[in-house]
Amino acid sequence: MTQIDDLPPLREVIRKHGLTPKKSLGQNFLHDLNLTARIARAAEPLENITVVEIGPGPGGLTRALLTLGARRIVAVERDPRAIAALQEIAERYPGRLDIVEGDALKIDLREQLGPERARIVANLPYNIGTALLIGWLTAEPWPPWYDQMVLMFQREVAERIVARVGDKAYGRLAVLAGWRTEARILFDVAPTAFVPPPSVISSVVRLTPRAEPLPCDAIALQRVTEAAFGQRRKMLRQSLKSLGVDAGALLSDAGIAPTARAEEIDVEGFVTLARIFARR
Repeated sequence: MTQIDDLPPLREVIRKHGLTPKKSLGQNFLHDLNLTARIARAAEPLENITVVEIGPGPGGLTRALLTLGARRIVAVERDPRAIAALQEIAERYPGRLDIVEGDALKIDLREQLGPERARIVANLPYNIGTALLIGWLTAEPWPPWYDQMVLMFQREVAERIVARVGDKAYGRLAVLAGWRTEARILFDVAPTAFVPPPSVISSVVRLTPRAEPLPCDAIALQRVTEAAFGQRRKMLRQSLKSLGVDAGALLSDAGIAPTARAEEIDVEGFVTLARIFARR
């Protein structure tokens, strides 16, 4: 393993600060600084960029981002045990690492950033990764406060993000991601790279916001996709009844057959449904 800076190896940092991974926090630590550097390189160029990192833990990815030139990192960490380890990094890179202790699901990152845009780069905790992503995809106003997201998920979740209509993994997450971003899987990470090793392969995904996505109310689109994919084996004329409107009329106005199923409708079709639903 190549040492990327003069700070101690991650195994020493973890041992020193008693950072035993907690399942309740969705923690799986990366020990290989070469791998964290690869993730950071996927977000380049980083010069003059402010990065938001969620769940930095012992700081392996944080160090790689700083080494590759990130101007500033806002690191949100819920585990108080990791704060001391991150503070050692902050001392090594003065003025470039802001540590925010708290739950990323409850923190308004725009308050931390002010008017500047940022780039989100993170090995997301598995237990909140999808919820965080949906929040970022449905952010208002649009274009959002970030210019790009480079995120690690379980491979299954990554496939759901990049799926297209007709794919087995196509669902609500693919519609939301496809509506407002261009998403693709960059590379996979084996379970053996983590401590403790998860039972699944992980994948790094890049999501780039679309400058002008199809106009649509984000809340309406969430409700329509929740209803449609919540009963994905049923025809839409049945699954959309939970919206509390005349599903047949909704589908007719959208030009969609009432016998169609959610998995057969592309992003544009769901946006059309959501626009009509919002008007009602």
